Amino acid sequence: MTNSIYISTIEPRTGKSLIALGIIELILRKTTKVGFFRPIIQDPIDNKPDKHIDLILSYFKLPQTYDDAFGLYYSEVNHLMGEEKLDKILDKIITKYKKLEKKCDFIVCENSDYVGENSTFAFDINVAIAKTLGCSLLILGNGHQKSVEEISLSVKIVADSYREKHCNILGIIVNKVPHSDLKNLAKSLRETYGKNNYLFSVIPYDKRLDSPRMREVAEQLKAKVLYGEKRLNNLVFDYLIAAMQMQHAITQLHDNDLVVTPSDRGDVIIGALQAHQSTNYPNLAGILLTTECHLESSIAQLIAGLSNPLPIVWVDTYTYPTASSLQTIYSSLKPRDIEKINWSIELFDKSVNLSILENLINKIKVKGITPKMFTYNLIQNAKANKRHIVLPEGKDHRILKAVATLTSQDIVDVTLLGERNRIEETIQSHGIQLDINRLNIINPMKSPKLDDYTQTLYEVRKHKGITLENAKDMLMDVSYFGTMMVYLGDADGMVSGAIHTTGNTIRPALQMIKTQPKYKLVSSVFFMCLDDKILVYGDCAINANPTAEQLAEIAIISAETAQTFGIFPRVALLSYSSGNSGIGEDVERVKKATILAKKSRPDLLFEGPIQYDAAVDRTVAAQKMPDSKVAGEATVFVFPDLNTGNNTYKAVQRETGAIAIGPILQGLKKPVNDLSRGCTVEDIINTVVITAIQAGYN
Repeated sequence: MTNSIYISTIEPRTGKSLIALGIIELILRKTTKVGFFRPIIQDPIDNKPDKHIDLILSYFKLPQTYDDAFGLYYSEVNHLMGEEKLDKILDKIITKYKKLEKKCDFIVCENSDYVGENSTFAFDINVAIAKTLGCSLLILGNGHQKSVEEISLSVKIVADSYREKHCNILGIIVNKVPHSDLKNLAKSLRETYGKNNYLFSVIPYDKRLDSPRMREVAEQLKAKVLYGEKRLNNLVFDYLIAAMQMQHAITQLHDNDLVVTPSDRGDVIIGALQAHQSTNYPNLAGILLTTECHLESSIAQLIAGLSNPLPIVWVDTYTYPTASSLQTIYSSLKPRDIEKINWSIELFDKSVNLSILENLINKIKVKGITPKMFTYNLIQNAKANKRHIVLPEGKDHRILKAVATLTSQDIVDVTLLGERNRIEETIQSHGIQLDINRLNIINPMKSPKLDDYTQTLYEVRKHKGITLENAKDMLMDVSYFGTMMVYLGDADGMVSGAIHTTGNTIRPALQMIKTQPKYKLVSSVFFMCLDDKILVYGDCAINANPTAEQLAEIAIISAETAQTFGIFPRVALLSYSSGNSGIGEDVERVKKATILAKKSRPDLLFEGPIQYDAAVDRTVAAQKMPDSKVAGEATVFVFPDLNTGNNTYKAVQRETGAIAIGPILQGLKKPVNDLSRGCTVEDIINTVVITAIQAGYN
């Protein structure tokens, strides 16, 4: 039977999404066949989907449809309860659940927010659903603005009620707990429920997760955005009604405040903008203008001349009614808000004992390594052996968003190259949660090491005719400067390519760092993350038409790379024929490469020439190469040329939805890796983590 867990909340706004995200992220490290189910949901308004279902299905790309993810609408339940047909409600819900169960190894259920005539009915129907579906309960409480005693009492009442109904309780989690109460509440839960072998977890309140974006404020107030559309991702921590004179209001400002003021208060508007620019005052979220008055033309002209102003939005209501409306603004996690989703999962991982949770959840049969487990293991490996990575493209917003995650999770130490003021502008304009004062930023033109680096580069390249002046000019290029940091040990590795070309990234490495003594060329691999396994593809990015000797080298180093990252290498050297079935120059080249690879590394498994289907399909392998130890089970694939390799990895990526991590460069003495100019934040994080791991093995 499919394993399942039922998240049951004590009251509204407990942060169910955070818990669901954390649990599914954990389970996806074991299996990709995970489902999400809500027994009862609200009827759609304006054809908008249920927010929880939309978030989970969109973010994790779970193998189910939206219709699979819920049982009934509120209106259907109300109709059936009017006819006293609870059994029919349960029948309909379990029918939908069983349909989903056939597709999944594990299902996360999230309790209904349905409230009938009273709260007792709401509790009873959720108990009936959980017991009918055979789910274990995870009780979720809300600790926001409550004392330890209040939280403990509410948890006890609900837990006792569930036990009276003979429900199987898996654990108790209390979310949004004040930092000052974390230890006392955890102690109280252990003392009360320690003998029950429950999972106990208390998750601290995180203001970032409860705070709306400026975009949400504008949408919910139906405000008109006047300026700063590019900065609507700014988080709003609090609201300041600026009705007093600015010299007094300015003393009340705090980080991420939204300043609320009438449209005719030009002094407050200009003062708030100036305060935001000043290093002596906090960074603001934006400005909300009120009343029917329009902005004075002189003030509007001034703001229009700013290169990247704060978000300024306007409503035609008066200040104090607007202030009341602000108290009703709410923030919900959205599929595209990857930053908040990452914060949620990170907070869950830090606060919940994952090993205990895994032990309590019924064992899931693992059929291979999943993409989530692969990337999770990478991060744990990098954390255990922390390295220093230089990122030359410090002004790129994707790089900075990746740095926010890398530093908040303490995965690597980072140095950014660029001008501090430009990097700060990018952080502010994209609403990135990064403390500029804690970032290690180097401007190559002003670096105290520039002269030493210049002399070193001159010594390394003087045989090619460069002068000291040439060397200094070359080091003004951030790729050269970053590579020199790696060459001299001031950084353990470098990742670039979000803005620069592959040539810009690799050329300095070839000139300074060069290849390991046992290798003659630099090659690359992609980690192809499929549903239940990770494959290694090489070389799909660097060498256009490798010789037999080069193919053998690519095969050997790709196998070593696979081993480094926990993948047992069974290497298939690909061609358009398998074994001795075909002839031709290309086939002979692959055949010779296989012989050379086996001779050089008899301890590794190589097979070639072999066709792709014979390499991955056991049935085909049994027909074409029955005696092969690689056929049907290959994990490393070496393509005969760049044309074949590059097109194949892109075809697999697009047609199967596989995650392609790479290209990962191999063969250099110290790690330097290239990004695609279309890379995502996740791509950058993965590449930095892999570079850090490579640094630990060099």
